[in-house]
This record gives sequence, C-alpha cells and structure tokens, in this order.
Amino acid sequence: MGLRQTLIGQQQERVFDTLIVGGGINGAVSAASLSVKGARVALIDRGDFAGETSSHSSNLAWGGIKYLESHEYGLVWKLCRSRNELMDSYPSTVEEIRFVTSIQRGFRFPVWFIYLGALVYWVFGRFKTRAPKYLSANALKRRDPSIDIRSVAGGVEYSDCYLHDNDARFVWNFVRTAIDYGCAATNYVGMRSAEFRDGLWHVAVKDAVSGAEYCIRAKTFVNAAGPSVDAINRDMAITTTHRHLFSKGVHLIVDRIGLPDAIKAFFASDGRLFFVIPMGPKTCVGTTDTQVEDPATGVTDEDRRFILDNVNALLDLPQPLTSEDIISERCGVRPLALEGRDGVADWVKLSRKHAIDIDNEVPAMSIFGGKLTDCINVGEEVAQAIAKMGIALPDRERCWYGEPSESVKAEFLSQAARLNLDEMTPSSSTELLSKRLWRRYGIHALELLEMIRQDPSNAELLIENSEYLRCEVTLAARLEMITTLDDFLRRRSKIALVVHRDDILAAPGLRSACKILFGDRAEEELTQYRRRDR
Repeated sequence: MGLRQTLIGQQQERVFDTLIVGGGINGAVSAASLSVKGARVALIDRGDFAGETSSHSSNLAWGGIKYLESHEYGLVWKLCRSRNELMDSYPSTVEEIRFVTSIQRGFRFPVWFIYLGALVYWVFGRFKTRAPKYLSANALKRRDPSIDIRSVAGGVEYSDCYLHDNDARFVWNFVRTAIDYGCAATNYVGMRSAEFRDGLWHVAVKDAVSGAEYCIRAKTFVNAAGPSVDAINRDMAITTTHRHLFSKGVHLIVDRIGLPDAIKAFFASDGRLFFVIPMGPKTCVGTTDTQVEDPATGVTDEDRRFILDNVNALLDLPQPLTSEDIISERCGVRPLALEGRDGVADWVKLSRKHAIDIDNEVPAMSIFGGKLTDCINVGEEVAQAIAKMGIALPDRERCWYGEPSESVKAEFLSQAARLNLDEMTPSSSTELLSKRLWRRYGIHALELLEMIRQDPSNAELLIENSEYLRCEVTLAARLEMITTLDDFLRRRSKIALVVHRDDILAAPGLRSACKILFGDRAEEELTQYRRRDR
C-alpha cells in the first residue's frame, strides 16, 4: 500500500483535532505547526499540494519594499522580520540576492528618493543584508550589460531574498514535515459538504483518484483554501469579517537573460514593479497585476504581450523576445484580504497581509491573504488560535520549521565527500550535487547517498537539463505522494518550468521516470500528460 492510500485510511478511521482544507502555503504551514506541536491533524487538497496560487509566485521571500510607497511601514517592518527568520531558518533555500533597479527618466520619483527608500528598507531589515548602492546609468550598464540605459536616469542596487528551488517545492517540504509528525495529508481529495454536530465536524470528501467517498471527523476546522476560502464559507454558512479580491499574476519563463547573480527590477509601463529573475539556467519574467472576478483564470495573449513588450523595451537584447521564446508560463491569482463584506475597494492599494477570522458559533477559522514570506507567522497564529479552541498542544513551544541541525548537515557532507559526490555532478548542472541535494531533501538526502553508493547509475540524469537524478525520482516515488506526472514535473521539481515541453516529451528518460513513479500505471500517466495543453 502506498503512502497516499495509507493516509486516506487514517482519515477514515481516526478522529482528528483539526482538519485543514487547502494544501497551499497557508494550509501547509498550519499542518506542520500543529503536527509538530502535538495535535492530531488531517490535511486535504482537491488538487495537488501547492497546485494553485502557491506554485505561481515570483519565488521571492522579500520584505515588501513596494509597500513603503503606500506608507504601510508596520507591514514592511513585520515582513522584513519574517524574511530574516526565513533566511536564518533555511540558509540553503532562502538566499540573499541583489536587486538591480532601473529608474526611467520622468518616473514619479527621482533616483535619489528611491535610493533613500532603499536605505530605509535596509534599516527596516535590521541591516541583515548588504547595504544598498546608488548607481548611475553607466554603472547600471557595467553591472549588467543586458540593461537598456538609453532612457534611464539611474538606479539602485539593494538586497532581498529568493527561493533557490521553486515555491511549490518549498510548500511541499512543510507538508512532508507534517506527515513526518503524524499528519494524515492527502492530495486530490475534495470536500463535498461539512456539518458540525455532537461536538465534531463531519466532513464528506471524495477521492478524485478512486472516486471513493468517505467522512473525516475533526474537532476543529481550518479553511486554508486560498482563492476558494469564500466559496467554502458560503457553502458552510460561515460568516467572516474578511473576504477576498483577486489579482492575476503571470510570469513567462525564457532562456537566460543577462547575468544570473541578480534580479533586474523595473517599473513597467503600468507603473508597477516588474522583475527579471534568474531561475537556474533560465529566466522568469513578469509579473502582471490584473484584477479578476474568477480565480479560475489563465494566461491571455494580452498578458503575454504586456510582459514581452516590457522586457523588450527595458532590456538591451540581441533580438526582441517573441512568443516563440516562451518555454513555460505561470499564472495564478493573489487572494487579497479585504475587511468588510460590502463596498468597493481600491484593490491596487491592497497588500498581501494575512488575516485569520474565527467563527464564534462553531470551532472554525478561515485564513485570508498571505504570502510565502509571512508563512511562519501564519503557522504560529493558527496554532495559537487552535489552542484557544481547547485543543491540547503537548509540545506547544517546539520549533516546527527550519533545516535539520548542523550535525546532520555535517554528516551528509562528510559522506558525500567520501563518495566523491560532487565529481558526479552533470555538466549541465548549475551547482554541485552536494549543495543541491541537501537543500532539496535535508535529512532524506542521506538516503540518496546510500542509493548512489549501492548503484552509481542512480546519480545519472533521467531527463537532459532537468537537474534531477534517477535516485531523486526513486525517493520522490516513495515519499512525495506523486499522483500525476505533472505533480512531479511541475511542483516537486521545476522540470516543466525550465525544460521545453517538447523536449520533455522527447526525452528517453521520461518513460523510465514514469515507471519509477507509477509502476504499472506508467503508460496511462504518460498518455494523460501528453494530452494536456501546454
């Protein structure tokens, strides 16, 4: 019996302290926090973990410098503190990177004022990062020749952080932590109805894989469904103080642009921040910021044109980018928390701050808004709220986040050195194997070393330019609840982001990967993936 089926069995049999609906960043950190602190937790998502908003971000862990313009100083102070906590807790994953910002002539603020803001931001960040620099137009060009300075007044270089792997992988690691501490977490299980009676929530759910329906019983209920929070609350007749507005964000992945040691930041034609972000051997460009009514939205030709037009206008490229240069696309909605049920909001001024509403009639709470940077605060606040609902947390003070201890890392690096692991690094890799495997898997990276020790072919790439080894696919099949091929290619890894779809489908190793992941279902899953639109 596989991991997923085992955990579905637990969901049917046990009575839980808390059921969490939604496996994005808010649900994942809630599950990790509560599980490590000793609660009995179940987590479900109607799709894959991080399948929607949490897999379509800019991959940044930043303190929200743009909120200085709207004078939300308290929010920036808090986000900078959260960013610093992530830097300290995940030094292999959340890394400082320089942002090189170009200011066009005629912009609404002069360059010296932007530089002053960067200094204030550095202070708000407790001097955790390198100090900002004022750059002339010529200094910008020397810093990165890909920047077009013909209409540039000058620029600023400052520091923030980014996720070295993709956002969905970051979310998954919280889910894996929760599972390690007893959480019954399953993907592709959707909620159909919920009723609170006799002191328990009785939540009817359906397994999208088998079609089986069953009931999960829990003392408390956490609605962490991101863009679907409001719809679930309506169905459950739960009243909240907050609601969501939605902003669509689109990113395009193209071949590498300019130097990979910094993020290039601009103000796009609509006046909002626009990024050119290194992503391994590729580059992620965007984002758009468009209000939408329906969170089930997609990339339009207008979105592509906006991003490509801005890239071509702001960068000095050998030739303009076109839609033919797009390797992959990311499209998600940002759920923006709005207080009040009625009235019209200026959605452009809404920030990504989170809010937690607690129902006074039944033991239920809803999480609104939020972003990756603030995830530790969300996990802590949910645990505090659950404790106030009467749920015992035996290990309430235990830390539930962060990389394994330095002693575990030292043991991994020692074994990796004796195995000559780094000498096995594929030529197409952007970093040494020891660094990459530790960052992705932590303590489970020791299992990868043992697989390679037993059979060196486990250190081979299955898909060219994928930066994924055979042993990683084997470990993923056992520990990462991969239900569809897209779960692996798009969320547990970023293969589908940085390798063109045609190249993935043509890769001889794709069929081998499917056999490892799905066994007898390999051909079926491969066929389903081939049928998907890009």
